[in-house]
Amino acid sequence: MPVIPRHLSSSAQLRASRRSLVAPRQTSRRSCRPRWDDVQRMTRRGIQWLSAVADDPVMCRAHWADDPRRPYALPTGRLFDVVVMSQRLGMETFDQLVRREMPLGPVMMDRRAKQIGFLLSSRSRGRFTRLLSLETATPPEYRYLDAGSFVVVPGPMPMADDRHQWLRAPIRRPEASPLRTASLAVMFAAASALIERADRYGEQYPSAEVERPEQLEQVSDRAQ
Repeated sequence: MPVIPRHLSSSAQLRASRRSLVAPRQTSRRSCRPRWDDVQRMTRRGIQWLSAVADDPVMCRAHWADDPRRPYALPTGRLFDVVVMSQRLGMETFDQLVRREMPLGPVMMDRRAKQIGFLLSSRSRGRFTRLLSLETATPPEYRYLDAGSFVVVPGPMPMADDRHQWLRAPIRRPEASPLRTASLAVMFAAASALIERADRYGEQYPSAEVERPEQLEQVSDRAQ
């Protein structure tokens, strides 16, 4: 998830986002495609809420009116913070949160950087760090973006092959709920443990037919 230094002016941020943060149109359809067929898009209320955080909200909305696919650099720590993690871990975390119907705010993906960003209420760093430490003594790798950083967010209407995508787009102003922070911390740790166990199993038993024939025979005998 690219981060732009906050000392840049609004015009410099815009130029930077256009120069280095917009995905090439010829990106392969097979690379890092989301598992969800429907592309998430912002509503008008979502655009109003998200653009309000910009240094120049009018410029931000004009930027999106000109091209709703184009991403934009916004400051973190004003209305929202962002927890950034790897795409593999982020996808598993997102899937667990959705399937269990747990509180969840906007979620975005940078396909080129292979990263997922979860939006939390501003000033949630302390609570997230504390809850994550209660779940695991060795927290997985992540970055927490709050005051002092910028993050590139997808445009209101990205296409399926664009670099920046919404996994869950803003549709209104999210309520400031500590439950979202707690849910993300718990499922982040759980998803990390699940992936770690799966990788460890794959290394120990790369081929079930070759490595564990005796267990397969036992299963077959019970079935008969």
